[in-house]
Amino acid sequence: MINMIQYLEQNPTLVTLLKEKKASLIGVTELEQKAILDSFEEKLGPEWGLWN
Repeated sequence: MINMIQYLEQNPTLVTLLKEKKASLIGVTELEQKAILDSFEEKLGPEWGLWN
């Protein structure tokens, strides 16, 4: 899963295609794909408390 996310980070046009439902991730459930796409939209930083 981490390799897939790294690949998507390097290929943002694929993220756009996934959001437009013009592409899909084989072997990934719809819920997992939604979580992956949501993570690309959120701005995570120190204010979220994840880095403490």
